[in-house]
Parts: sequence; C-alpha cells; structure tokens
Amino acid sequence: MSPTLRGMGWMMLSGIIFITLNTALRELSLTINPFEVQCLRYAAGIFVMLPFIARTGLSAWKPASGWWGQVRRGMVHTTSLLLWFTALPHIQIADVTAISFTTPIFVMIGAVIFLGEKMIWERWVAALVGFVGVLVVVGGGLAGSGGKYTLLMLASSPMAACSYLISKALTRHDKPSVIVAWQSITVALLSLPFALLDWTWPSLHQWGLFLGCGVLGSTGHYCLTRAFVAADISATQPARFFDLVWSTSAGWIAFHEFPTKSTMLGAAIIFGGTTWLAQRERKIRMADSRSL
Repeated sequence: MSPTLRGMGWMMLSGIIFITLNTALRELSLTINPFEVQCLRYAAGIFVMLPFIARTGLSAWKPASGWWGQVRRGMVHTTSLLLWFTALPHIQIADVTAISFTTPIFVMIGAVIFLGEKMIWERWVAALVGFVGVLVVVGGGLAGSGGKYTLLMLASSPMAACSYLISKALTRHDKPSVIVAWQSITVALLSLPFALLDWTWPSLHQWGLFLGCGVLGSTGHYCLTRAFVAADISATQPARFFDLVWSTSAGWIAFHEFPTKSTMLGAAIIFGGTTWLAQRERKIRMADSRSL
C-alpha cells in the first residue's frame, strides 16, 4: 500500500474512534461542566497510558524535540478545545463534525506555508468539494438559535489546524506515542483551572465513561499521528470527510438526531470528492512509477 493510502487509512480509523469519543463526551457535557469534561477526558488519557510508561521507563517518554514543542502544542490544543467544548452541548454531533471539516482547509494552507509540503491541485479540488459539502450540511446553522455556538465551533478549527501542524513537525523527532502522552499531560494541566470554576464530582457511571474516553482519545490520537508519519498531512486531510457518515450514524443511535436531507446531500458530495482524490492519487503514483 502506498504511503498516501496508508495515511488516509489511519486518518479514517482515527475518525471512527473520535466520533465514538465525541458521542460519549457530548453525553457527559450535558450534565457536567464542559471544561471539567475536557480536563478529565485528557487526565483519563494519561491514566490509560501509565502501564506503557511504567513498562518502558520515564526516559523513553522524554521528547527528543525538547519540552517547548510539546508545551506549545498543548497550549494551542487547549485553546481550541475550550472553544469546542463550550459549543459541544448545543450542537448536533453531525453538525459538530461537519463544522470541523473546515480544519483540513487551514491544515492544507499551513502545510504549504510552514512545512513546505508540495500541494498538488487534486488535493485542493477535493478539499474545496468537501468544503462545499460541509456548507450544505451546516445550511442555516448560523441563522438558528445555536448560531453563537456554531461560531465558537468554527473558531476552534484554525486553532485545531495549528495543533495538527505542530504535531506533524514533532513527528520528525518524536514517536507518536510520546506526542500523544504529552498532549494528554499538557491539556489536562492547562484545562484544570477552567474545570475548577464549576466542579462536580462525576458518578460511577460517568467515571466509567471518562475511562473509556481516555482509551478512545489516546488510541484516536495515536492513529492520527501515525497518519501524519505515513504521508504528507495535506494528503490525509480529505479522508476526514468520511467522519460525517460516522457522526450521522452516532447521532441517530445515541441522541435520536435524525439526519436532514441537507446532511445526506452534503455527505454524498464529500464522499464523491474523497473517492475521486483517492483514484487520482493512485493514477499519479502509477504514472510516476512507470517514469522511473
């Protein structure tokens, strides 16, 4: 399998995991301060990684790229999450995912400017087609009662893109597991002051959900980082548009949120753009291999 397809595969797997995670987080954020949910979700991520850290020793988890890179990513990621968690209880899962699809546009632009990645025109077309699909899904969201929360969710996208770009740069020196561990540590610590503003002790059931979120979050970010290792970050982003399919299903099962016609139409547009890109990438690789 080519690096690009392998990277897109890791990205799609991370999408399935993150949609499952977001569904659990939304359930928690309906009854607990969203900032507390954010803090405990990442604290649980640290907890589930403790056996691996104990087995290999602390020295194996020291970032080769230095501490500042990990802290900087944690600060950016925390800022994005503060906006994201504020909006989460007020927006349907499918719309949350659709809005997050603006992130790949910022990622692709940033990858070219800051990482010097080569951007083929097919990736731009696929991203723009996907973005059109997102606009169809979001529809009149800005004009509805949840308009301000839609804006907050949109504002989190460029910050998330910055976090992904920093993560991609860190993969040049650090292992995916190290990056994931330090993300959990920094986000949990930086989120704690906001969580303490309105702290509520979770029930036993909620603690179980947080533990599950820790497993899902660490696994999802590991898959995401593996995608960044396998291929250019800009090449993997269009695969994220499949997340809308998973999120629509999750919203229907967990919250009885039935997808609208615009959601289904947008999903079809997104699916078409992503499938077309995969076919184009395969033809380009075949042509390059024949020319060698």
